[in-house]
Amino acid sequence: MEIRLSRLGAAAVALAFLSACGGGEPEGAASGAAKLTGSIEIDGSSTVFPVAAAVAEEFQIANPDTRVTVAYSGTGGGFQRFCAGETDLSNASRPIRDSEAQACHDAGVEFTELNVGWDGLSVLANPENEFLQCLTVEELNRIWEPNSTVVTWRDVRDEWPAEEIRLYGPGTDSGTFDYFTETINGEGGASRADYQASEDDNILVQGIAGDTYSLGYFGYAYYAENSDILKLVAVDGGEGCILPSDATIQDGSYAPLSRPLYVYVRHSALTRPEVRAYVDFMLENAPAIVPSTGYSALSTEQYAEQMQAIAEAAGGAD
Repeated sequence: MEIRLSRLGAAAVALAFLSACGGGEPEGAASGAAKLTGSIEIDGSSTVFPVAAAVAEEFQIANPDTRVTVAYSGTGGGFQRFCAGETDLSNASRPIRDSEAQACHDAGVEFTELNVGWDGLSVLANPENEFLQCLTVEELNRIWEPNSTVVTWRDVRDEWPAEEIRLYGPGTDSGTFDYFTETINGEGGASRADYQASEDDNILVQGIAGDTYSLGYFGYAYYAENSDILKLVAVDGGEGCILPSDATIQDGSYAPLSRPLYVYVRHSALTRPEVRAYVDFMLENAPAIVPSTGYSALSTEQYAEQMQAIAEAAGGAD
């Protein structure tokens, strides 16, 4: 079974897209008179990783004397490093928690939150499952809540077969896990524990694609990469069954599982020219990069507003 367009593959698509559209240096490239040097350290959400990897690769092409390292230890793991001052930027698929913000404050780490795009957290099944088309939020809650008594599909609806549901989902350090559990179960981190967990979305894709009565969840972009071996399940949030798509994610009708994607920038890092240039480059080129990695972009005006926020933060950085 082939799982196409890995995280680095998504970055490659973004690079090809920019090269085809640009005909020259991307916006934000340093001129020959002001060559950039230095290293930039980024960690955090695996969901945001394709965007960060694409930006990093293209930035280094434009500025070959720089080095950008992008890791994906999960949203929570990323914030731990960020608040310890180990990274310059932190990718996140949920907002920073009060406890994490307090840890940053205690360590003297000031930051600006950026919204770089939108993702629809998707519910997935095996294509051979013919009876499953849509689940309500209440049904998702009964399946995934802590100490759930749901074992078979018949436990969800009487007309469905008495086949065991085998569940797949992200690990507890993932922002996707936090977002799903808070939205569906009413509390971040509240989930049944008897499911196949992984921080690597490709492992979840393989599990669901190889298991007829499976059910799982992860970001829409990873479904889009493997749509011929996965089945998208519509979600009824009270307004009928809605499938995630670029249109329904952008207009908010895919509720309640549409979510923003974040990048947190450490203010003290903005005093380094390479970091400031990288953040500006990311926001200037996001309208092209974000869609090419499977996510929905903001408007150019929204990115411009965030560039202004970064300029103000840089002016106040120590």
